[in-house]
Amino acid sequence: MEDKESLVFMRESVSFWKDGLHRFRKNKIAMSALFIVFLITICCFLVPSFYPYKYEQQMKGSERLAPMQYSKTEQKQIDAGEKVFPHLLGTDQNGRDYMIRVLVGGRVSMTVGLVASVLILVIGSIFGAIAGYFGGLVDMIMMRIVDIIYTVPDVLIIILLAQTLKFPLEALASKPGFAWMQKLGSNMISMFIVFALLYWVGMARIVRSQIMVLKQSEYVTAAKALGAGSGRIIFKHLIVNCIGTLIVTTTLQIPSSIFTESFLSFLGLGVQAPMPSLGSLASAALNGFQTYPEKLFAPAFLIFIIILSFNLLGDGLRDAFDPKLKQQ
Repeated sequence: MEDKESLVFMRESVSFWKDGLHRFRKNKIAMSALFIVFLITICCFLVPSFYPYKYEQQMKGSERLAPMQYSKTEQKQIDAGEKVFPHLLGTDQNGRDYMIRVLVGGRVSMTVGLVASVLILVIGSIFGAIAGYFGGLVDMIMMRIVDIIYTVPDVLIIILLAQTLKFPLEALASKPGFAWMQKLGSNMISMFIVFALLYWVGMARIVRSQIMVLKQSEYVTAAKALGAGSGRIIFKHLIVNCIGTLIVTTTLQIPSSIFTESFLSFLGLGVQAPMPSLGSLASAALNGFQTYPEKLFAPAFLIFIIILSFNLLGDGLRDAFDPKLKQQ
């Protein structure tokens, strides 16, 4: 009779990241979403550099062209044997190529979503980690601050900040090294400020709950016994062990930030003209929807695809890296 030990097969030790990546690669929906996000990123960030038209370029006589339609001037150039790149999505009311404006608008919206998510990640994780680690009175005070921030109307704050900061920012933008502020405008800068002030509270609560569990671990007790300070324990031990949750939460925050930016740009609180964003393009196309419906479908469809892809990607990362789901 064989020994029982001979029937036991030891599973090879697999690291957290290797196991998570293996689970993620097996998720076909998440991998498809990752491919779509990568493709959209390439199109929005690289293609405009090689595109024959500029997003602010106005062409007289080419106003409101349909997709793949040429103006009279362009048609004469074609008849003369010259090569003219087609307007894949037509042109807008000012004669600007609509395809390049949609691509640049997607780049602006994705950049805002990524930058806002990084701000939310940094502020929310630090705030939540401090509250969860110290607990007691510190935790109570910090969580009451979070509750108060939850009640602040973000759109109203953006409007107030945009009006308050308009002239100071214009004066600052005129100085050397701050010309980039003119492109963003006071509305967009106000939006980033509001993201930094208000939108991190959800992240803070998630991190706080994780830290309150992790701080009871043996390695934290060992670090304290070795004389490690609170700052080192929080940043070198606790937050590092929350990295899986932080990645998932940040990925799911990106589509929320993009939607918020698109909504605010739709209301006229986004980037400053002629810089486009998907929300401002949709808002401008709404007036002529019955005559030129494709002008609304293009930015709306791109918003839909970006948000859906990031949500599916975030769900896939959560399924792969959430320890609670590994036993299922």
